[in-house]
Amino acid sequence: MTSESRFTRVLAGRLEVATGAKSVAPRMEDRLTNEPELEALIERARGGDHDALAELFQGYRQRLQRMIDLRLDRRLQGRVDSSDVLQEAYLTLSKKIDSYQTSDELPFFLWLRLVAGECLMQFHRRHLKTAMRDANMEVAIYRGPMPVTDSYSLAAQLLGKHTTASQHAMRAESKLMLQEALNEMDPIDREIIVLRHFEELSNGEVAQILEIDVSAASSRYFRAVRRLKTVMGPGM
Repeated sequence: MTSESRFTRVLAGRLEVATGAKSVAPRMEDRLTNEPELEALIERARGGDHDALAELFQGYRQRLQRMIDLRLDRRLQGRVDSSDVLQEAYLTLSKKIDSYQTSDELPFFLWLRLVAGECLMQFHRRHLKTAMRDANMEVAIYRGPMPVTDSYSLAAQLLGKHTTASQHAMRAESKLMLQEALNEMDPIDREIIVLRHFEELSNGEVAQILEIDVSAASSRYFRAVRRLKTVMGPGM
């Protein structure tokens, strides 16, 4: 195994701990991986079946919450939390479910993720009074923008938590170095790290979201990992 592959595995493990993504219990969304069953559930929801709509949303709720937690502007802490956005997203889904067709190029979860992302953008604009789009705080994705994960929050997630005073001091210094490296990255490369590790999307899903070739998504991902490997070092 190459050193890069080892680093990628260590990074993935660290991110699972940081986000609470790793779980021994089967996820409800696993029941939605069967394409015919998923299509049937969507059709029931489109026909006004509230139980089917709730099952669809609940099946992906954990992944949506993780996405929102990562992208919710830090200035809104204490005023807005992910549950507020999720509630709004569910209400929006109930109004928009008719517009989704199973024949669409965009898989249902990615479409639902976009619905939730649009709700999060509305919360940002409403509470931060940003009527105009800030291009530095959004990433252009399939059919619309999505709030980015800022380098401060991403660096904190990558480094994890340390308890001792010496670890805290080392973490503060490392965080600054990592933030600088993240800021120097192409925004799309930084976004790919978030999508692959924190949102747990496949390389194909990342390519579809960002509207780039699968090979380009893969090469950009490994380029970003190599950059992080250089900054974080073997002891971090």
